Amino acid sequence: MSLITRRAGLAAVFASPLAAPAFAQPWRPERPVELVVGFAPGGGTDVVARLFARHLETRLGQPITVVNRPGASSEVALTYVSRSRPDGHTLGLTNMPSFVTVPVERPAQYNLDSFAFIGNIMHDATGLIVKADSPIRDIPDLIARAKADPEGIIISTSGIGTDDHLLLAMLSQATGARFTIVHYNGAPLQRNALLGRQVHANTVSVGEVMPAPDGVRFIGHAGRETSRFAPQTPTLRSLGLDITMYSERGLVIPRRTPDAILARLREAVAETAADPATRATFEAQFIEPNYEPGPAWEARMRSTQDQYAAMWRRAPWINS
Repeated sequence: MSLITRRAGLAAVFASPLAAPAFAQPWRPERPVELVVGFAPGGGTDVVARLFARHLETRLGQPITVVNRPGASSEVALTYVSRSRPDGHTLGLTNMPSFVTVPVERPAQYNLDSFAFIGNIMHDATGLIVKADSPIRDIPDLIARAKADPEGIIISTSGIGTDDHLLLAMLSQATGARFTIVHYNGAPLQRNALLGRQVHANTVSVGEVMPAPDGVRFIGHAGRETSRFAPQTPTLRSLGLDITMYSERGLVIPRRTPDAILARLREAVAETAADPATRATFEAQFIEPNYEPGPAWEARMRSTQDQYAAMWRRAPWINS
């Protein structure tokens, strides 16, 4: 056989699909994956993490363990994620707006440049609940009572800079009402405080209220439109208050993660979010699916952070 013929034969072998190199295969995790959550077990963020992880792990081929690291409005959890090995085995579940407000409020241990953005997976309108037997009838009544007794109305949130907290800051700015605000580390602690009459109202999302509405009344929420899960609850916009607020949750990984791993995770999350089984699981828990691809989500988060930074310069909410 001539040298030219032999070289042609070798070239054909290496060009064959059967001889494709191992590195051409899509990335797969080599061990169980951590999904880190910045709030206590049982709250809305934790519930979303556990529901989504159950469907995502079937596509990644490894179990996904939800790890709760509450504290500092998710700064503890997100700092941990940003400093983790960039190998695709540690994911973080963000919670808007604290994801972007924490670096606005203080010199945080992370910023948006600390992460690669996989995708946003849901949103959940933020609202207000009172005890079922509370004398507070509705949102206008709540505002009237707060104006009549400045700082006499005590309302809980799930942390400084969260959607709960920012809703109250916006409500105060829009109406002139002032509230005494108490911050907790999650919805379960908030509900206990409300049922124990330690606070007059809680700011929580639709998805946190509707699975267990007994003992409380939902008096209004800040969604753009009426929620299909709480159709009798008015929006703030319908009451003449130009306020919109959602809790949003998405997935991030350390910025240094290789492109091939990021691409595979984005693909797996997009497939999981589009799966009817995932959507049905969310909807059964009164959670509104809302998938947004990583690049578009990152651009929106950066724009949103600029808006909150401008709001902070006008009226810091840290002491509100």
